[in-house]
Amino acid sequence: MKTHLVTGAAGFIGYHLTLRLLRRGETVVGFDNVNDYYGVQIKRDRLSQLHAFDGFTFVEADLADAKALNAVFARHDFDRVVHLAAQAGVRYSIENPHAYVTSNLVGFMNVLEACRHAKTPHLTYASSSSVYGGCTAMPFSVHDRVDHPLSLYAATKKSNELMAHTYSHLYRLPTTGLRFFTVYGPWGRPDMALFLFTKAIFEGKPINVFNHGKMRRDFTYVDDIVESVDRVSEQVAQPNPDWDSDAPDPSTSQAPYRVFNIGNHSPVELSRFIEVIEEQIGKKAEKNYMPMQDGDVPATYADIEALEKAVNFRPATSIEEGVKRFIDWYREYYKV
Repeated sequence: MKTHLVTGAAGFIGYHLTLRLLRRGETVVGFDNVNDYYGVQIKRDRLSQLHAFDGFTFVEADLADAKALNAVFARHDFDRVVHLAAQAGVRYSIENPHAYVTSNLVGFMNVLEACRHAKTPHLTYASSSSVYGGCTAMPFSVHDRVDHPLSLYAATKKSNELMAHTYSHLYRLPTTGLRFFTVYGPWGRPDMALFLFTKAIFEGKPINVFNHGKMRRDFTYVDDIVESVDRVSEQVAQPNPDWDSDAPDPSTSQAPYRVFNIGNHSPVELSRFIEVIEEQIGKKAEKNYMPMQDGDVPATYADIEALEKAVNFRPATSIEEGVKRFIDWYREYYKV
């Protein structure tokens, strides 16, 4: 049995991954600052589920506090580090850019340094489909260059990939970045579309539908994300012996470095996504159709061939099934 550090353990994906590891009998140290970007009650409630396991230890601190993070590494010998903590949100990065520098750049720098000095066997970290930015060739491939981010959030995630490669090259620290595509499911983030739409429909309030419902997203169910993260974390990144510096593949390297997409490989139009929510709730939404917001992209679509080849898994949960599970959880959690 391994000992894992999961940063962002009070968050949406971090909670689900930690729960999976604990149920398997692994030891997990969770690290999270439990900030108020969205309401902290759901974070506390996630943590209460995790504290039921003897193998869980929680540290409430900020990754920007290098001393606090280094103290955790001094107390534990981690077999795996999964870094999921970040300041999330494309739109919020326009309003509060400094939060992204502190959390996503300074925080990640501290994680890299801690892993370097501890000689961590494998660091797996969250990137984002947002790094594809201005790319329009579909589906998005990890073998394509991603040099035109459209939000500061996306820029920080691209920066994380560059920082990770540097540490993989200089210190032979195995790192794997995971570009998540629109994750949804039970215990999800209240600032995400599924949560916002569900809450508004239940309360009889209108929903804001950006790009007039024409946006397409590769919605990916959280259990598929966690299955992928778990498998990737167990497969330590290795150098690519066939890597060619004259025609460099951005997803691999001569260093122990990998990048994967994790998406459903099945983009859905926002208008259809809303229809599925309406069907599960049994009530129509009142819609405010609006233009696309700054920083958003019209479509996302994941090429997951590299992921499937590496870990023999591909996300496949349909939005009909995934949304049903979320609505069932929402009804129970909020006693609707």
